[in-house]
Amino acid sequence: MAISPPYPTPPGAAPGGAPRHTHWWQRPWVRYGALITLLALSGLVILALVREQTGTRGFLVGLGLAVLPVPLLVAAFRWLDRVEPGPWRNLLFSFAWGACAAALMAIVANSFATRWIATATADPTGADTLGSTVIAPVVEESAKAAAVLLVFLFRRRDFTGILDGVVIAGVTATGFAFTENILYLGTAFGTDQLTGDSGIASVTAATFFVRVVMSPFAHPLFTVLTGIGFGIAALSTERQRARRVLLPLGGLLLAMGVHALWNGSSALGQYGFLAVYAVFMVPVFGLLTWLVVWTRQGELRTVRAELPAYVAAGWLDAAEPFALGSMRARRVARQYARRHGGRAAARSVAEYEAHATSLAFLRHRGRLGRAGTDFVTRERELLLELWHRRGAARPALEHAARATAPRLPVVAAPWAGYGGYGGHGRPPHGQPPYGYPYTAYDPNAHRP
Repeated sequence: MAISPPYPTPPGAAPGGAPRHTHWWQRPWVRYGALITLLALSGLVILALVREQTGTRGFLVGLGLAVLPVPLLVAAFRWLDRVEPGPWRNLLFSFAWGACAAALMAIVANSFATRWIATATADPTGADTLGSTVIAPVVEESAKAAAVLLVFLFRRRDFTGILDGVVIAGVTATGFAFTENILYLGTAFGTDQLTGDSGIASVTAATFFVRVVMSPFAHPLFTVLTGIGFGIAALSTERQRARRVLLPLGGLLLAMGVHALWNGSSALGQYGFLAVYAVFMVPVFGLLTWLVVWTRQGELRTVRAELPAYVAAGWLDAAEPFALGSMRARRVARQYARRHGGRAAARSVAEYEAHATSLAFLRHRGRLGRAGTDFVTRERELLLELWHRRGAARPALEHAARATAPRLPVVAAPWAGYGGYGGHGRPPHGQPPYGYPYTAYDPNAHRP
């Protein structure tokens, strides 16, 4: 049915145009203020607890050593998210939650549970073993999963698939491991101060080698399993409620199990740790790495498959779907824009690439019946974002397409009129093609 879609509703206004009443607790500044206050208080408390256990010198040494893997891990997760990079505020929240809130919950709950078990059983050694192999995995993975759940619930627009879950979970676990490493390394340094050990033979060196050199990915590996569960749930339709609940729960339980196996490896004998590391942890790490890279390649294929509909409607140039579906072409386009227009132009091209990718994913979800009721509004918002950046992006993407692909004859798309904007040709006089024939895409048409 050919209709003309409404323009996006202005922020703070109801569909009918009347202002929408919002309670004070629903205002963004209240939510952000409460969240920042919670994380700041958690950070101060965790700082005091860690410093109390390690001492000032131990804390500083632990901090200096624990921070070393953090930039590498964050950069790795950001690299995985290059196809549709999420906003930095989500990553900052995730890292802060892991380093402050999750770490505080873990320290308090683990200490309380271990002390209670030791009192109840009169066996401190058994309580420590049970705490590390059973209590700690449950408490720590639950605390880290809370960050993924919050982003999934309150930043749903930024959480659209497996890679989003992997990145949020991985960065959260990186923050958690950062705080935990400060505690372990600081405590080891304090032990060396008492015994007089130093150099390679010291406890600090051994702790650094095991936790920072050999297994910096351990905590991210555990929590990524939870993130994958949430990511698959994000691909489900609203009617698949059981799947949206069971998949994240299953991922969380799997993360707890792998975490328990890792913590319990020290009880398997002299070489138990190395055996679990070589036989289990490394293959699982390789498998998950392959999964996320394969998922990213699938996202690029989605971009190449969905964007030609907007070429037919005049929103995109013919070469853009190919350029936007290639990481190499994207990089060439940003470099071209930086050479000819400076950092501002390169930033516009990067934003254009991100919005175009979001548009392709939105359309893909709509075709599969997974889009929400705001499909048309969100589609129009993304198209307007592209239109405002077309001046810098189009020449750069055209150059990138020529530089990274052989010349091929451009054949008119056989699906003219397919999907959201069914116009033909280029929009006149530099205006968005609102006046072109429009065939509305109903995201609910394919729902069972």
